[in-house]
Amino acid sequence: MSSVDERGLLVDLGDDRPQLPAQARIVSPIVPRASIAGRALVAVVAIMTFLASVTTGGVLLISESAAEWQSEVASEITVQVRPKTGRDLERDTALVTEAMRAQSGIVEVRPFTKDESGKLLEPWLGSGLSFDDLPVPRVIIARVQPGTTFDLTGLRNRVIQVAPTASVDDHRAWIERMRSMTGATLFAGFGILSLVIAATIISVSFATRGAMASNRPIVEVLHFVGAGDRYIANHFLRHFLQLGLEGGVIGGGFAMLGFGFSESIANWFSGTPVGDQFAALLGTFSLRPLGYIVIALQAVVIAAVTGWAARRTLFTTLANID
Repeated sequence: MSSVDERGLLVDLGDDRPQLPAQARIVSPIVPRASIAGRALVAVVAIMTFLASVTTGGVLLISESAAEWQSEVASEITVQVRPKTGRDLERDTALVTEAMRAQSGIVEVRPFTKDESGKLLEPWLGSGLSFDDLPVPRVIIARVQPGTTFDLTGLRNRVIQVAPTASVDDHRAWIERMRSMTGATLFAGFGILSLVIAATIISVSFATRGAMASNRPIVEVLHFVGAGDRYIANHFLRHFLQLGLEGGVIGGGFAMLGFGFSESIANWFSGTPVGDQFAALLGTFSLRPLGYIVIALQAVVIAAVTGWAARRTLFTTLANID
């Protein structure tokens, strides 16, 4: 190591190099580990992750419930036997029931009684009415064995032969509506997730610029003494990735706890009109293990997006340094 003496000449110091204490050689990080901007960013990422997790969990619940609805509806066939002058409704119902039981692929046939068929009209006509003078059709429900190829056309022809006033419904229209509703829900869910990720990127970009503004002299010194952009960017990447993981764990953890307690809360409201409506819409209102795994992966993805946005913003800022 060389030094400059009073006359301006270089003097070789040899091994007599000044030794600094260990504490003096500790280099502080380029980006402060704890700052107001960092804590604010953790809060923003936690909120974004929570909203994204709730959206994802809701989409998964609706998708699972819709799949169960479609499976149940697709496994049933409804036959209506309408009354007609000159025909015995009871006899036609019995003949249709026997024809359906003889059809291959049908495992269960249940004809509704006159009182049961009348109760199906109560949601529209109200209770306490007498249906004796009304031409109420008789309803027959048949359950199809899952995974079997069912001849619906043959069943419809056989039913019409024994009872011309009967009609067979395989609920295809309802299934198509359910699929459309599920697709719209998934589309809305992905749209909300896209907005959340975009808001996260914007928040991280502003936070990175704030960190760059407060540490710009250090970054400029490192840049001008020869430190590569990647070296500087990696420090910011690790810093913001750590902040993103912290916020993702907080937001995703609260979302998991919410879904974990949702089933217990739903049980408290069981038997009430509100509880029955939620049960009809979302079933047990509990996520499967795959749902929790998806939420955990989503928190990691948001943390990765946080680090990527910070690194990208830093490279843009370094490009503007002369």
